[in-house]
Amino acid sequence: MLTTILSFFKYKESKLNMNKFLIVGLGNIGSEYANTRHNIGFRILNHFAEQKPVNFKNAKFGDIAELKIKGRTTFLLKPNTYMNLSGKAVKYWMEKENILAENILIITDDLNLSFGTIRIKAKGSDGGHNGLKNIQQVLNTNVYPRFRFGISDEFKKGQQVDYVLGEWTTEEKLALKTRLPLCNDIINSFVFGGLNNTMNAYNGK
Repeated sequence: MLTTILSFFKYKESKLNMNKFLIVGLGNIGSEYANTRHNIGFRILNHFAEQKPVNFKNAKFGDIAELKIKGRTTFLLKPNTYMNLSGKAVKYWMEKENILAENILIITDDLNLSFGTIRIKAKGSDGGHNGLKNIQQVLNTNVYPRFRFGISDEFKKGQQVDYVLGEWTTEEKLALKTRLPLCNDIINSFVFGGLNNTMNAYNGK
C-alpha cells in the first residue's frame, strides 16, 4: 500500500517536472495598442515566433504557439485578457499543460529602466505594473521568472498613461531592430540554459 502511494506522488511530480516551458508576452489586444510601449511583450514574442517560424492560433485566454527548443516543449502565449487580467491566462495555461512556476517567463515593459535595458529576475515586486500585479494575485506568489524590457520614463508629470500607451518614437523603432534579436537569444537561453545562466549572461545588456 505504501509503495502504491509513493508511486502515485512520484507520478504526479514527474508530470509537473516535464520539460515544458511557458513564455508569456504581456500586452493589450487591438490594433490601437499594437505599436505601443506597453505591448513590448507581444512585440518580442511576435519577433521570436517569426524567426522559428511558428504561427499563433487563437485559444482560450489568448493566442498560443507551440514549438520545440532543442527537444523542450515551449508554449508562447499572448493573453487576450488585457493587461490588468493577465494572471487568468497565465494560470490557465500553467495548469492545462502542468508547467511549473519556475518554467514560466513573463515578458513585460518597465518604466524604471532606460530604453532597451534588460533585467531578468527570479522573483520580485510588481513594480507598479498592473500585469505583474494581477499575475502575483492570481498565482498567489511573486516567485516566478520575469524579463523586464526598459521603456524609460521620459514623460512629464501626469502623462505616464499617455506615454506607456503611446507609440515608439522613430529613434526607438530603429533601436528595437537591434534589441529584438537579443530578446530572441534570451528566450532560447532561458529554455535551454536555465534562469541563472540567462541572468548572468544578459542582465544589464
